[in-house]
Amino acid sequence: MAGCLVVDGRVTRAGDAQARLLRDNVVVFEGRLSSLRRFKDDVSEVKSGFECGIGLERFNDLKVGDVIEVFVTERIAATV
Repeated sequence: MAGCLVVDGRVTRAGDAQARLLRDNVVVFEGRLSSLRRFKDDVSEVKSGFECGIGLERFNDLKVGDVIEVFVTERIAATV
């Protein structure tokens, strides 16, 4: 579990949210979130400017200075 500050946007655990861990601008991990917490309570969303705890699924090698990017990939149907 990493102690984090949401800098921009929002972090959500619902849906198809994925996380990317960057260490020295190199992608070290890409996968799903295992947990999202605020004050020891499980939450589904944390907005910009708030602190939270983020757990990554099957990854535990977190270090000070790592950056976690949370994103959702959306499919948009092509229009003719």
